[in-house]
Order: sequence, then C-alpha cells, then structure tokens
Amino acid sequence: MRPGQIRPLALAVIWRGDELLVGEFHNEEQGAFYRLLGGTIEYGEHGQEALRREFHEELGTELADVRYLTTLENIFTYRGQVGHEIVLLYEATMSNQALYEQDVLVVHEEYGAQPARWMNLSTFDDGTPLYPNGLPEYLAERKGAAADSPTR
Repeated sequence: MRPGQIRPLALAVIWRGDELLVGEFHNEEQGAFYRLLGGTIEYGEHGQEALRREFHEELGTELADVRYLTTLENIFTYRGQVGHEIVLLYEATMSNQALYEQDVLVVHEEYGAQPARWMNLSTFDDGTPLYPNGLPEYLAERKGAAADSPTR
C-alpha cells in the first residue's frame, strides 16, 4: 500500500454451493478479517488478466467462466495507514476441482503463505469484517434478486 495512491484490484467471487472463498488476514487493530482472493492490477494489464495471473501464482490454478460483476470502492485504515482501492469484481470458477474439496487452502503470497477458506455469507452478518467495503450487501442483494427472478 503506497500512501496517497489509489490501488486498482481485481478480486474474484468464487462459490462452493453457499460458501464463498475468502482469504483470512489479521491485524493488531481488529484481529481477523476476510477478503476475496485476487490482487493488484499491474500497469498495462486488464483486470481479468490480473485476476487470472494472481490465481495462477497464488493457488496454481486457472480460472474458467470469468464474468465481470461490478466495481466497488474501498477506503480503509490498515496498520495505521489510510488505503484507497478501486476493485473490479468478477465471478469465476477454478479449473482445479480438487481445490473445492479442501476446506482450507494455502495461498502463496510474496510475503509468505496465507490461509483461505470457504465461508457462508451469513457468517458476516454478525459484523465479522469482509472486504472490500460493500461486498456483503452487494452479494446478498444479488442472491436475493436471483431468488426472486422467475424461472423459465
């Protein structure tokens, strides 16, 4: 995170039934929090390319059925510094089906290994932090709209 600069991110909504794949992080200020997987969009790279690169590097899997959903803006404080992100949100599936069978996955980041886990969206109803900001509401609204749509 560079002070005074907006960070562009590409993050993925990946479902296993009613469970969402999220990375688990910790900081001194709030303890555990969760974020979708993906990462920074590099200069000259399209969001979908960044997403595919990140999943290949971090989980060793390709992505399939990648679909753009929306853009979210995230302004937050992390380790005492204000951060600002513009998040391109995609929905996708992972090509490596074995990853869906694991309850906890190991994400290989440049600073070390990080756990990711499958969590039900309702887990975040109690205020457990899920980022980017606005994500739980967006996903709940989207699921509600899908449930309300007529079947054909």
